[in-house]
Amino acid sequence: MPFYEYQCQACGHEFEKLQKIRDDVLKDCPSCSKPELKKMISVAAFRLKGNGWYATDFKDSGKKKSEPSKDAKPASSHSCAGGTCSHKH
Repeated sequence: MPFYEYQCQACGHEFEKLQKIRDDVLKDCPSCSKPELKKMISVAAFRLKGNGWYATDFKDSGKKKSEPSKDAKPASSHSCAGGTCSHKH
């Protein structure tokens, strides 16, 4: 859900409101109760709340993607293509 910014044209009170996109635009000022609210144009933004979702969902395990695993065997430096390899396997 996005945050919308409002400003009262009567008293100048400004505030943010978390609303669903399909919610009606607010009209009455929570400060002076007059129906003078105007929705302000603002930069789109979002707020991350909660504890640790980024640490558990997106944190790398400390390995670089190019590092081979400990169980991986090193690649050999010769080619056995075509059945002409004289190297003992």
